[in-house]
Amino acid sequence: MAVSTVAPPDRRVFKARRLLRPAAWLCALAITAYFLRGVWHDYAVPDSAAYGMYATRRAWLWLHLGAGAAMLLLGPWQFIARLRTAMPRLHRWTGRLYLAAGLFVSLAAAGLVATSPAPAGIRIAFAATGLAWLVTAAFGYIAIRRGQVQMHRRWMLRNYLVTLSPIAFRLALHAPGMAALAPPTLLIPVLLWSSWALPLLLYEIGRLVRGFRDTRAMPAAV
Repeated sequence: MAVSTVAPPDRRVFKARRLLRPAAWLCALAITAYFLRGVWHDYAVPDSAAYGMYATRRAWLWLHLGAGAAMLLLGPWQFIARLRTAMPRLHRWTGRLYLAAGLFVSLAAAGLVATSPAPAGIRIAFAATGLAWLVTAAFGYIAIRRGQVQMHRRWMLRNYLVTLSPIAFRLALHAPGMAALAPPTLLIPVLLWSSWALPLLLYEIGRLVRGFRDTRAMPAAV
């Protein structure tokens, strides 16, 4: 006879999870809006000092920023379950637009890296971010083409964590006292790598913990 050795889940836990998810997405949208506002403030004026070494490469920069903004705005809607269920065609088309924007971002990133006078460490870190996005997007696309919906969702969540990396990088770079920790040639590559690798690591740890809890919650035979 099989009986459960674990107490029934507390309803408060389910309620907290239901509230936490929309709160997290609202927070992500707010941070995204703040980031986009900052980017617009920096680069809206043609002779802005923010262009710096991008002054002769504005086409690549604006392609990167414009397509990146589209990705940031389209991404969150892909994870709303009710929207996916109610309007599956809209979900598919916005997903395609998101991936197309990502390809333009990657193209612009390649152009910026190839023409950048920055040290090799910074260029490699910047290129690695683009590669991480392409790899996660490719796995997500392949999964949905094979009908592996759950795997597709996991890979696209990983992909969106990489998409958010410029926001994480900018917030970390401008954090109080951050600039004093190391010279830019070291600090910038570390922050670029950390802005996507750390969120992915935390996501995988979370999946492992959740899987362990689910395993423990399974009924045990006595």
